Amino acid sequence: MERSLYRCIHAECKKLKCEVIAVGGMPDHVHLAVSVPMTLELWKIMHQVKGVSSQFVRDQLLPPGEVFGWRDNYGVSSISSSHKKAVIEYIRNQKQHHADGTLWPNAEPLDEE
Repeated sequence: MERSLYRCIHAECKKLKCEVIAVGGMPDHVHLAVSVPMTLELWKIMHQVKGVSSQFVRDQLLPPGEVFGWRDNYGVSSISSSHKKAVIEYIRNQKQHHADGTLWPNAEPLDEE
């Protein structure tokens, strides 16, 4: 399921002329690092990627009637060149960080359930 979902995210980012640098996540949220053209508004990109991927999961990956939804909120931040490598590694290793409890507070949802 995850591979198909990430392909969907990659495809939507490509349509929006964004380059995916890293993607990784958990069942209720995904971290995504993208290179964004200056002509695009970040909130529009996130809104589009979140909506398309959510619909894809419901329509293509889950059995009929099963419920799915991302967290209601999302955050956007820029990455400095000096932190880029660390952020990419963090995103790619989401499951391990959650398992180990080594989360970055500024990068994770505050209302963990």
